[in-house]
Order: sequence, then C-alpha cells, then structure tokens
Amino acid sequence: MRWGIGLALLFAAPLLQAAELKDLRVWDGPDSTRVVFDISVASRPTVFTLANPDRVVVDLSDLDAASIKRASRAAPKGLVKKIRSGPRDGGIRVVLDVAAAVDAKSFELAPNDEYGHRVVIDLMRNDAAASAAAEPVATVPAPAMPSPPANPSGTTRLQDKPIVVAIDAGHGGEDPGARGASGLQEKDVSLAIARKLALLINTQPNMRAVLTRDGDYYVGLRQRVEIARKHQADMFVSIHCNAFTKREMQGTAVYVLSDRGVTNEQARWLANKENAADLVGGVELHGKDNDLAAVLIDLSQSATMEASFDVGSRILRSMGQVNNLQKSDVQQAAFVVLKAPDIPSVLVETAFITNPREEKLLASEDYQGKLAASIFTGVKGYFQTYRPKQQLVEASPRFTKVSAISDKN
Repeated sequence: MRWGIGLALLFAAPLLQAAELKDLRVWDGPDSTRVVFDISVASRPTVFTLANPDRVVVDLSDLDAASIKRASRAAPKGLVKKIRSGPRDGGIRVVLDVAAAVDAKSFELAPNDEYGHRVVIDLMRNDAAASAAAEPVATVPAPAMPSPPANPSGTTRLQDKPIVVAIDAGHGGEDPGARGASGLQEKDVSLAIARKLALLINTQPNMRAVLTRDGDYYVGLRQRVEIARKHQADMFVSIHCNAFTKREMQGTAVYVLSDRGVTNEQARWLANKENAADLVGGVELHGKDNDLAAVLIDLSQSATMEASFDVGSRILRSMGQVNNLQKSDVQQAAFVVLKAPDIPSVLVETAFITNPREEKLLASEDYQGKLAASIFTGVKGYFQTYRPKQQLVEASPRFTKVSAISDKN
C-alpha cells in the first residue's frame, strides 16, 4: 500500500512543479516593440504601465525561481532600454524600462510548429498610438467625384505617373515562416530577395520600391496592404518560399487572388498557412473576410484581377529561366495580402525551402539575386505595356492634380 502511494506521488511530482519561463525575446520594429515570453504552460499575465520613470510591469504567476534569471538575460531593443525581474507572489515580476510613455497590449498565443505557449506584449509610443487611432483605416476608395475646374479656361492633360512597386517580404520577427532542414528560415530568404528586388527597381528612372518591412520584425497581413495603399503603389509583390511535407516537391509558383476559394488542395494548404500568420501578429480575422470579399467583387476587383494575371504570367515566364516551375500557369489562392481591391497583386513562391537542393540554392546570395532579377524582368515588362498616368487639370496660376489612372501604350 505504501509502495503504491509512493509510486503515485512520484508520478504526480512533475505536475506539482512550477511552470518555467523558457525564453524572453524582444523584437524591434519601426512603429512598435514586441516582447515575447516563452512559457511551458498557458499563462495569463497582469500588465500595467507606470510613469516617472516610464516602465511596463508584467506579472506572471506560478513560475519557478530559475525564470527570474532567464528573464534578466534577455537583450533590450527598441523602446525597451532595460529588463529587470524578481519574485512576486509565487511567480515573477518583469519590469521593462522604456524610453518613453507607451501603450501596452498583451495577448496569449497557443503552441504551433515553431513555439510553445507564448505571452506577447506589444509596446507603442503614446503619441504613435494616438496618431494610428486617429487615422482612418483604408478600405475601398469611394467613387471619384469630378472636381470643379479651378479656372473655366483650364485644360486637362495626362502625364506619366512615377511607378511605385510595393515589395512584401513574407513573415518576419516572431513568425519565421517555413524552415529548411539546414535551419534556413523563410523570413530571412524572403527579406534578402525583397531587398535585392528593391535595389533593381530603384535603379530605374521613374520607378520606386517600397518595402513593407526592412528588418526582422512582424507586420500584420492587412497592414502590409495598407502600407502599399498609403504609398499609392501601382503593384504589390509578396515574396515567399514554398514548403511541403514531401521533400521531393520543387519548383517556382506564382499566385493571384481567388475570390471563390483555391484551385487545388496544395494551394488551399498554402493559403491557410499564410493566413494563420496573422494570428501570430495578434490580429483577429474572423468576421471580416467575407465582407471584404463582397466589396472586392462588387467594385474594382475584376480589373485588378486581370492585371494581376498579366504581371503574374510575365513573372512566371521569367522565373522559368532560373528555376523549374511547379506549375506552368498562374495559380489562385485566398492569401490575405492579395486582397487590395485596387492594386494588381501577386505572391511569388520562389522555391521549396523543404527541398534539399532548392534550400541550398535559396541560401546563396547569387541565386537570390537571380530570383530577384527574374521577378524584376516580369514587373518591368508589365509596365512597359501598361504605364500609369495621372490626370492633371492646369489652371493659371496653379496646377491641380485630379486623379491617377492606368493607360495601355
């Protein structure tokens, strides 16, 4: 009997052990700083801010004493200038000394293929948060109303519009994307290729590149589209690495938006994988996609889709000179980043990071450059046929911009 009780207590002992903080990571972005706590079990923190000096306090219950040291070893970045920790009511208290008054938003994330339970704290300067809240979120532009002439004798003419290409490096920060057998991460490859593509575009007269991210930090999927629209982009190119459970899968693919679902089972798997990344960014998508899809169908999506297929086909043909094609035609999937209603948008799966041969190629700067150059050839070819124009009304003594349109040569 005693032996049975002792054995039961032996097996129950691990259950009585306190949870542990496995890691604490800080990610610095251009607009905010993200602090991520890796914890062995699900935990709901208490988070509040204090002033004089400015700091953020995070209380985590039922964590062991060793967690205090792990928290203190984390490297501060961005708004976080110093990290302190100590015991607090059976758990630990972590104090983040910050550079200025901040708004702190916290949420918990369930385990995924890359991480276990996580508590995420997003820090944003108070002035930046107020500015973001005051700025309306761009959805679909209202129909343009004709502007009254500034002068009855004014004249209207068209002039070439500087071409803006938004380049979206997939994933980033806490969301590494797919990973190859050697440890190569999709977020690093996509950023390297995006930067090389941006350099090529910026060497062209009357062309300018805008990167949705230019560092190792996370940007929400809808925020990426908003960045493109804020800069009045004429095209949106999202760069990724493909991945699959079968290592022999290989090749390049190009996707455009499907408003009726996806064209095959693998495209559905890819779409679900990319869309789930927004949960890593802390953005809830439920209840929003259907409304947006309806707006896209009712308004300008048809013309945008036609242009997306055009540039997608050009990119695919060009990339076929660099790598084998997984599919010879442009594919369709419900990627969130392709849902801008007024910007031709494509998502490029450069190669399979889960394929040993292609992973080795993706790690090569020379090959990254070849992929960027092939994407650029497709983009440039599109704009040689379709040149954006801006309609101007000239009126003495000033001249007023009215709208921007696209014109085929």
